[in-house]
Amino acid sequence: MSTPSSTPTDATTTEAWGRLQQLADRKVDLRQAFDADPQRAERFSYDAADLFVDLSKNLVDDEVLAALVDLAGQVGLTQRRDAMFAGERINVTEDRAVLHTALRDPEGVRVEVDGEDVVPVVHEVLDKVYAFAEKVRSGEWVGVTGKRITTVVNIGIGGSDLGPVMVYEALKPYVQPGLSARFVSNIDPTDVAEKTRDLDPEQTLFIVASKTFTTLETLTNARLCRAWLLDGLRASGAIADGDDAASEAIAKHFVAVSTALDKVADFGIDPENAFGFWDWVGGRYSVGSAIGTSVAVAVGPENFSAFLAGMHAMDRHFVESDLAENVPALMGLLNVWYVNFHDAQTHAVLPYAQYLHRFPAYLQQLTMESNGKSVRYDGSPVTTDTGEVFWGEPGTNGQHAFYQLIHQGTRLIPADFIAVATPANPLKDGDADVHELFLANFFAQTAALAFGKTADEVRAEGTDEAIVPARVFSGNRPTTSIMAPALTPSVLGQLIALYEHITFTQGVVWGIDSFDQWGVELGKQLAKQVTPAVGGDESAIAEQDASTQSLVRWYRAHREG
Repeated sequence: MSTPSSTPTDATTTEAWGRLQQLADRKVDLRQAFDADPQRAERFSYDAADLFVDLSKNLVDDEVLAALVDLAGQVGLTQRRDAMFAGERINVTEDRAVLHTALRDPEGVRVEVDGEDVVPVVHEVLDKVYAFAEKVRSGEWVGVTGKRITTVVNIGIGGSDLGPVMVYEALKPYVQPGLSARFVSNIDPTDVAEKTRDLDPEQTLFIVASKTFTTLETLTNARLCRAWLLDGLRASGAIADGDDAASEAIAKHFVAVSTALDKVADFGIDPENAFGFWDWVGGRYSVGSAIGTSVAVAVGPENFSAFLAGMHAMDRHFVESDLAENVPALMGLLNVWYVNFHDAQTHAVLPYAQYLHRFPAYLQQLTMESNGKSVRYDGSPVTTDTGEVFWGEPGTNGQHAFYQLIHQGTRLIPADFIAVATPANPLKDGDADVHELFLANFFAQTAALAFGKTADEVRAEGTDEAIVPARVFSGNRPTTSIMAPALTPSVLGQLIALYEHITFTQGVVWGIDSFDQWGVELGKQLAKQVTPAVGGDESAIAEQDASTQSLVRWYRAHREG
């Protein structure tokens, strides 16, 4: 198997980059562009699996798109994409393959890592997860007192939490009645306290998700939940005191997603009830693995399989489509266009679908942990800005909060608008279809951002001249519209894979390793060093910097109890 290039192409030295710099000086006026080209919307709209993606309200024309596609070719996007799908070790700094895409490959596909076909192993774990999910859903798996499980609590953090909670919230209509999931991640003890406050220990099952079973936050929360379970069962008389009763209870109320079977057993979990995954799956890309066990239990194996199939469908689009019609590649290249040629520093994701309310938070980790890098994968400094701050909230809530900044602020904020044609809850207000009222806002906002309102148009409304400037909308604010028939498990998988490949595309252009995350390590290491100081160890306090010493002493002086 070939080895990926050890030196990334410097995008800023390519012919396409120079051409884009020249094109950036020539303003694309969206009003004029649509007036001049009645077919613009049709020409700049694309299908990707079940998604319909309209790029026509972006600040591009044929020349810009052609230059962006040429840039992708000149930095070797397709070669690096193919290396990823083939299992090559493109995660250079950790010397790992990057094969989250193998998690959704159907049986029969062959993908080798170090000479081993990983697809059969993936399906072996999936089958184990599905069998477990069916036991919980059917009532075959019961708690220590024989009662069926009604609540599954996922304990994880980062990719072991953000993915599962987002998918669970998005697929709420598919959750089995009488069964629900909750998610604990924050080491703030309030998280565990609130998530368990009204639960019945006899009917609660915990899933501890930690590959190494050493993650500080996850293991701390797991111990807190274990204590809550045993205290509750003993208080109600459900189990007797003693280690044997405790061991039996833990075995019936805890399972793990981990490969560290010895540590799983030490915790009290039967290693037979541990579901593994692999170092070629990064945390933020892992929701399609056993990390999604809580989701598989909640929505069932059939829906989880459809979710994976949706991801796979977008994978195939990314691999098989020409770059000129390749939606993830084009959207990633557009992000480069705005970051590097229009000084955009943030990117809004605005789902007009309430069930996607955690999708922007999920994308924050996916995009910023992946592309928040200042060195390239060969260790050399980056040659241009990388990454952007992803953020957002569902419409129409955001319209009454931050849209003011997007419409009339001084910064360019590209925005992705996401909507579905058929709602999960088709309610009416009298004779009015509320979903159509909702989507009227979706359509209107992208139009307003693109075309704005001129001073003459404001005056024509009879506006006092003194406030005309305040009511002018400049327009030319770029948006991408993404629509789907409905928010099904497959469509959700397509959306996730779409943004995974958008992120990958940007990383290739910038020459960075989008799959490591060394930037999260230092703070965790320092937290371990500071912990004794927080507990009052004077020698440990003395070892801290002056600011940390001051803060710790203030905390200790004001902590009650």
